[in-house]
Amino acid sequence: MTARQTTDYASLLDEETWRFVERSDSFYPPDAVGLSIAEQRRAYDRMCRAFHNGYPDGIATEDIEVDAGSHNIPLRLYRSAASDDAKATIVYFHGGGFVLGGLESHDDVCAEICAGTGCDLISVEYRLAPENRHPAAFDDALDGYDWASRRRPLPLVLAGDSAGGNLAAAMAHAKRGRDNAPIGQVLIYPSLGGDRSKGSYVAHAEAPMLTLRDLAQSLEVRVGERRCERDPTLQPLADTDFSHLPPTVIVTAECDPLSSDGESYRDRIRQAGGRAVWIDEKGLVHGYLRARHTVKRAAESFAHIVSAIDALAGREWPYEVEAA
Repeated sequence: MTARQTTDYASLLDEETWRFVERSDSFYPPDAVGLSIAEQRRAYDRMCRAFHNGYPDGIATEDIEVDAGSHNIPLRLYRSAASDDAKATIVYFHGGGFVLGGLESHDDVCAEICAGTGCDLISVEYRLAPENRHPAAFDDALDGYDWASRRRPLPLVLAGDSAGGNLAAAMAHAKRGRDNAPIGQVLIYPSLGGDRSKGSYVAHAEAPMLTLRDLAQSLEVRVGERRCERDPTLQPLADTDFSHLPPTVIVTAECDPLSSDGESYRDRIRQAGGRAVWIDEKGLVHGYLRARHTVKRAAESFAHIVSAIDALAGREWPYEVEAA
């Protein structure tokens, strides 16, 4: 087994980022590793509410439920004053390790992306584990995506963070070659199923905000007893075919065990002849979207993310050279 490296986060993270980490940690007790799922969700929801920054002017929302047969899938539609002239519709999947989160946890993030792009945005609340094991989240993401494609005759751009980045990529793989295939995807510090014996998985195994132990626990909760080693609906990097995927922008945090997934996914798409760029944001940690109003580095990265979504919505590719 590869030995874990010791990383000097005191030199990598600036004071603003440390304050964000400390504020995030303050919502959890010191023994948070032993919290029940219900207690984890309450703490996470409290944290998300505390970081909520409201809506930009001109944003309206509508909550919708999609009938999936045995259950309903909650969606939230965001519209801006510019939406009538939108080039595409964004489908967003929230993070939370497949255990936490929902429409409320990423509500203001989605509102700001909608405002920044002028596109309608549809946020999908998928079923969570352990009550609903894999492939429940994937199935709900698929149903939400299909509803979005039927709603309005506009192309779709996928976006999501962390677990939501996993689902966005899984949608891109599942939908390629279909009439409603996405025209682009922007993945924000996504969990894609990379090799945990090397790269950032080793260098940042004990990173602030997310550890290798956290990732292992999340996967265990999501799959239960099921064996899914080569299942691209669970881990997109497990796919054997990376051809015909849409133009892809992957944005990761340097101080995050998942950073190497962005590099690996970019390389696999490029090797298959596709367009992909990986942007590794220096000195940032997993979950930094919530820091976009308090940490300069996070604010700059969020601006890059919104610009990337906007560019892909217009079928533009502004990345002539390697961005990482």
